[in-house]
Amino acid sequence: MMKRKFWLLVGSQTLYGIDVLRTVAERAAEMVEYLNASGRLPYELVYKGTAKSNDEISSVIREANYDEECTGIITWCHTFSPSKMWINGLAALQKPYCHLATQYNREIPNNEIDMDFMNLNQAAHGDREHGFIAARLRIPRKVIAGHWQDESVIEKLGSWMRASVGVAVSKELKVMRFGDNMREVAVTEGDKVEVQMKLGWQVNTWAVGDLVKEMNSVTESEINALVTEYKSNYDIATENIEAIRYQAKEEIAMEKMLSREGCIAFSNTFQDLYGMEQLPGLASQHLMSKGYGYGGEGDWKVAAMTAIMKAMGENENGASSFMEDYTYHLIKGSEYILGAHMLEVCPSIAAGKPRIETHHLGIGMNDKDPARLVFEGKEGSAIVVSLVDMGGRLRLICQDVECVKPIMDMPNLPVARVMWKPAPNLLTGIECWITAGGAHHTVLSYDVSAEQMKDFANMMQIEFVHITKDTTVESLEEKLMIADLVWKLK
Repeated sequence: MMKRKFWLLVGSQTLYGIDVLRTVAERAAEMVEYLNASGRLPYELVYKGTAKSNDEISSVIREANYDEECTGIITWCHTFSPSKMWINGLAALQKPYCHLATQYNREIPNNEIDMDFMNLNQAAHGDREHGFIAARLRIPRKVIAGHWQDESVIEKLGSWMRASVGVAVSKELKVMRFGDNMREVAVTEGDKVEVQMKLGWQVNTWAVGDLVKEMNSVTESEINALVTEYKSNYDIATENIEAIRYQAKEEIAMEKMLSREGCIAFSNTFQDLYGMEQLPGLASQHLMSKGYGYGGEGDWKVAAMTAIMKAMGENENGASSFMEDYTYHLIKGSEYILGAHMLEVCPSIAAGKPRIETHHLGIGMNDKDPARLVFEGKEGSAIVVSLVDMGGRLRLICQDVECVKPIMDMPNLPVARVMWKPAPNLLTGIECWITAGGAHHTVLSYDVSAEQMKDFANMMQIEFVHITKDTTVESLEEKLMIADLVWKLK
């Protein structure tokens, strides 16, 4: 994992003299020390000085652009910072940008306040001057207002940091496709050139034969070591050890290829398994548990988004998984979606210890029964996310959901599964999702928020659609109509 840092750049000017600038620097350093010591920020904050001129600002921005550890810039104007001197720097900025609208003192000191105090503590209008130029330049940024010691402010700052990590991962992301996507499917298609231009993804294809060749070079000792790892992480609920060993061989081969090419996401399809005995099930699930993104049926967009959202989570490998809406429970008053897939759901979202089972897979070219992890997803608030290509632009759709313990055992369904209620309710939620063009493949995440996905979309300058408890079909249709007009002008 790369050591990521965020830089705090404070705005001021030389008008107020050396003593004021010294005080500004001391307070900025105190702020950074406090925020780092709070334990609430997921990444280190670094004070990069007080900017007082166009040259100083531009110099720091250029340094940030080329510093691999710098994942984002946070600005704050302690005093009045004339905004024209920020133009060149902000126009060149290539990292996520957050404007922290705060001030050193929490309250106005009734007996102490005088003009010297006012000159020193000018964030109230210094931030407005600073904010104007970002608005004038139309630069995507996050504005967070409040006292820097408030828990809510620190929480928002930490949340924005995680979204910024998603941007950093996206810009360097490589996807390995084993074969093409499922034949005749529309939503898994997309413009790979446009996606690389907008999001940074490099999406390329490797032949399934390349994977089979790599599998043939896997040693028995490598398989033994991975099977031992399986046994420590999962309950073995099958006597078909050879099926487990075959999945281990697939996983080892895929990870070698992914590592060699610098890829953190991959896709495959059950329609292209030439030379393989089984569709990678357990193999894909265990790779996801390590932080890799996955997409079934050749869905490279959801594979990449899974990797990005995992990186945005806790320890850069959160509880996020490739998912698919499979079937509905339409009983009045007890309405749910059952999410699952043929084999590939990440164990990071499991409610308990997953079981390794082997069963026949009645779809695709499987010579032998593939091993897979079987479990129920955990309860809790979550989101489902879908990135779709609208032709000329990308749309990121996010829906709030509430995951529940499955209301039935489903003893003859040998796959990992999750059950949830979508916002605002099942039927309206379905109508809204379909109206927006959401795919059947999604990323289900328990620890990435809708606000973080909105921040991610804003940083990447792509359309964001959020389906919430308050969304109606009519209001969504109106928003989509306006968005169509707005994005056509961009």
